[in-house]
Amino acid sequence: MLLKDIRAIVSETVVLAPEDPAAERVNTNWFGAPPHERMGLSADEVVTTFEETAAVLREQVAAAGHRGAATFYVWHDAVAGQLRCSVGTCKPSDLPFDDHYQVTDDLRSIVVEFLQDRAPGSIVWGELEPVPFPEEPDEPSGLAVWAVDLTPFGR
Repeated sequence: MLLKDIRAIVSETVVLAPEDPAAERVNTNWFGAPPHERMGLSADEVVTTFEETAAVLREQVAAAGHRGAATFYVWHDAVAGQLRCSVGTCKPSDLPFDDHYQVTDDLRSIVVEFLQDRAPGSIVWGELEPVPFPEEPDEPSGLAVWAVDLTPFGR
């Protein structure tokens, strides 16, 4: 079901509105899967499905005649226990996250983290860890986000 839902993204109309970023929120999709479904999926097949989806989205952006930045991005929302993705008229360095994030080429790690979450949207009591408070806080690495430039090649 998860792979089918990811593939269905391309059947929706993508809103590209650089003058109205709030309108682009309709491009956000979130996917959950019960533990038994997660165990039946491989990270490679989920990664391949996202990569294929990105390629189709790139074609749709080109067909729409969009000029300017367009990015497809994927992240694991551990609090909600979901894989999420969206399209926005922004560069990967300017994604609309309130918290610090880090763009990565490693979509597989994001998918593995999602697939291995056996208690989606919750933390198992025995897995709670104390939060360290260092004297000098380091720069946070932030949320890992896989981002793909949808700007048609050659522009």
